[in-house]
Amino acid sequence: MNISKGRLAGNTLLINTDMTTSTINKNIYGHFAEHLGRCIYEGIWVGEHSPIPNTYGIRNDVLNALRRIQVPVLRWPGGCFAEYYHWMDGVGPREYRKRTVNSSWGEVVETNHFGTHEFMLLCDMLQCEPYVCGNVGSGTVQEMSEWIEYMTYPGGSSMALWRQANGRMQPWRLKYFGIGNENWGCGGNMRPEYYADLYRKYQTFIYNYGDNQIFKIASGGIDTNYDWTEVMMREAARFLDGLSLHYYTVPGTWEHKGSATVFTEDEWFITMKKALFIDDIITGHAAIMDKYDPDKRVALIVDEWGTWYDVEPGTDPSFLYQQNTLRDALVAGITLNIFNDHSDRVQMANIAQTVNVLQAMILTQGAMMIVTPSYYVFEMYKVHQNAERLEIQFQSGMYEFNGEQLPQVSVSASKDAAGAIHISLCNISPTAGADVEVHLRGKESRKGTIYGTILTSSDMHTHNTFQQPDAIKPAPFYGVTVTGQSFTAALPPMSVVVLTIKY
Repeated sequence: MNISKGRLAGNTLLINTDMTTSTINKNIYGHFAEHLGRCIYEGIWVGEHSPIPNTYGIRNDVLNALRRIQVPVLRWPGGCFAEYYHWMDGVGPREYRKRTVNSSWGEVVETNHFGTHEFMLLCDMLQCEPYVCGNVGSGTVQEMSEWIEYMTYPGGSSMALWRQANGRMQPWRLKYFGIGNENWGCGGNMRPEYYADLYRKYQTFIYNYGDNQIFKIASGGIDTNYDWTEVMMREAARFLDGLSLHYYTVPGTWEHKGSATVFTEDEWFITMKKALFIDDIITGHAAIMDKYDPDKRVALIVDEWGTWYDVEPGTDPSFLYQQNTLRDALVAGITLNIFNDHSDRVQMANIAQTVNVLQAMILTQGAMMIVTPSYYVFEMYKVHQNAERLEIQFQSGMYEFNGEQLPQVSVSASKDAAGAIHISLCNISPTAGADVEVHLRGKESRKGTIYGTILTSSDMHTHNTFQQPDAIKPAPFYGVTVTGQSFTAALPPMSVVVLTIKY
C-alpha cells in the first residue's frame, strides 16, 4: 500500500534485542470512566430491565469490546465528579438510593444506580484492576476511611456487614486508590502546600485490611505545573506510592478548542505538536521526582490524558461528546510510545474517557455501538503490556509545515515473555510516506517471521459513524522488505503500524 505523495528518507532504527531497559507496566494502557455525560449511563450501564442486551445491567456490546483490548485498570468515579461523590449514596437497593445533582457536569440528576458494587462487578467482568478516586474536596477523612473498610475489611464491622447485606459477602481486592482529584482546581482550588498537608492527613486513615495492600495515589499537577510536583515530593513523598499528572491535547484555546472532524493541516500539525509535548512534560516532572526519589519508588500516574475538542454540534456542551478520527489514532499511538519510553517512572496512564466522552474508545447511540480509531490503537498496542522495553537508537526524518518541523516518525519496541519483538510506528505526516530502515542487533538478529497490522486512511478526517461503522479499521500490513539482517518498513502517510517478529 502506498498512498504517499512522496517518501522521506533518513528514518533509521537500531534495536538492541538483548538490552531491555524497563518493564512496560500493562497499566499504562488503562482507562478512565467518569460520571459525565453518557459515559456511565447509556454508555456502560443500562440497568437489568433495559431492552439493550446486558449482564446485571452492564451493556454486553461495550463489555465485549473492552475485553478485546484487555483493559488492565479502570479509574472511577472521576474526575471532578469524584469530589462531589459520596459513596454511601451509591450502595443499597437502587430504588432507595439518594438522587443527587451532578454539579460538575450539567447539573443533571445523578440516580446513583451505578455505585461501588456495580463498578466492582464491571472490573470483575473485565478482569481488570479497579482504581477508585476518593473525595477530598467535599468529603471527610471518616467517609473515605469507611469506604476502604466497606470494600476491603473481611471481618464483622458495621461497614463489612453493610457490604454483606448489600450482596457482597467477601471483601474486594482493591489495589489503587486516589486521594482526591485536581485539588488545584475543581477539587478545592488548593495551594500545593495545603493539599500536601491534607494528603498526609487523609492517607493516614487509609488502612490495609487483611492481606489487601493499597497503592496510594496523590493528586498531582497539570501540564507544566512543576511547582505542585516539587511541593508534593518535598513534603509528602514518603507517604505516597504514586503522583498523578493530567495533560490534554487541545489544538485551539480552552474557549475554542476546534472541531473533532472538520480541521485543516494547520490544526493537524498543532495537534501533533501538542501531543508530542507530553514527552517534555513527563521529563520535567520526572526530573523533580528523581531529585527526591532517585530509586524511582514513587510512580508517575498519568490518569487523565487525550484529545479535547469542541463538542459535536447539537449535543449538550457539558456532556463532552466528541467524534474520533484518524488524527486521534495518531495522538494515541505517539502518546503510548512516549509512555513506553518513560516506563521507568510512568507506571499507569488512563485515557479520558472510555465511552461517549472526549477521546473515547466506544460510542453508543441507543442500542447501537461503534468503536473508534483510538480503540483500534489500543487493540494493536496491547502486545506491549508487561513486555520488556528494548533499547533503541532512532533517527527520524522531519515533518515540515509552515516553517516548523516535528519528528515524522514515533517508535517504541518491546520483547514479550515468549521472546517475540513488537515495534509500534507512527507516521504523523499527512502527505509523505516514510521508509524506516530497521536493524536488529544481538542474538535475536537472526531472521524471524515478520508480520504487521496497519491503521490508516487516505483522508485525515476519516472516522466511524453509526451509518458507516467500519470506515476505518486495522488491516494486514504488507509494507516490509527484508534485506540481509535488516528490513525496511514503508509507512504510508498518517499511519499507525505495529510489527511483530517471531522466531
